[in-house]
Amino acid sequence: MRRQLEAEIRFLPRMQSDAHGFTVVEELRWRRWGGVVVDAWHVECSADAHGTYLSPDPRLFAVLDMTGGGSFELSDPTGGAAARHAHPFSMAYIPAGVAVGSRALGIRTLRHLDIHLPEPVLIRRFGKALDPDRVRAPRLFFEDAKLAAIVALLAGECAADEPYDDRYGEGLVDALLTALFSVRPERQKPRPSLSRGQLAQSLDYIDAHCFEPIRLHDLAAQLGLSETYFSHAFKASTGIPPSRWQMEARIRKIKALLCSENATLAEIAVSTGFSDQAHLTRTFKRLVGLTPSQWRRDGGGGRV
Repeated sequence: MRRQLEAEIRFLPRMQSDAHGFTVVEELRWRRWGGVVVDAWHVECSADAHGTYLSPDPRLFAVLDMTGGGSFELSDPTGGAAARHAHPFSMAYIPAGVAVGSRALGIRTLRHLDIHLPEPVLIRRFGKALDPDRVRAPRLFFEDAKLAAIVALLAGECAADEPYDDRYGEGLVDALLTALFSVRPERQKPRPSLSRGQLAQSLDYIDAHCFEPIRLHDLAAQLGLSETYFSHAFKASTGIPPSRWQMEARIRKIKALLCSENATLAEIAVSTGFSDQAHLTRTFKRLVGLTPSQWRRDGGGGRV
């Protein structure tokens, strides 16, 4: 994780371009927030300004304003997508490895942002909540009021002579990515549980048959549930699995027998479903902390 964060801190855009007729008229202003790099460009456009661009990282291209009354065109040079024309605050999302062509039509100047989005940053921020299909799908020029507002704030922060603390920009970037990729909260699957009546029915059955073998199938079937659902729901409702509840019910009744009868431990073991006295002794000590003999000798009647 540390190496990944260090790589994000050092990240710089690696876009390859072949552009003609665009002249930078202001010094490039750029900022980096949480591994995302935002470039603010202001260029003059000749009558035939055009170019092709390819980046190994996804990016968002956002038009801020244009002069000259024309339009700006983006297209897929391979013919995979039709040309689209931009207006102020139009945006284009270009996935990693997708080449795109540009052409200025009747534009004198153009101001725009390039927002470079390394995929490791996207994965670290959103994990499984990020839809990989949205990351891979190009969108050549679209308009979105929420994204436009965030883009305007990012552009202002890039141009600021006295910028805010980086947490401001990082918050804007998080908001931008969340809206751009429609990241939703991960839905928590509801935990299975038994109703009060279902739980009472199951506990009564276990209590009445605790000295007998009880199959999970039988417990689930009497409620019309699958074994898997019943097992999870029972544990969610009681905190322990059905087998543990049955054994504790059995031990409670054995304590009563130890207090009220003169039967030997061997006789109690056989009558309560254990294979022999040793089996009873091991189980009793594991759950109670004392052997049956110690519990009876220490006057366990008050602890039934």
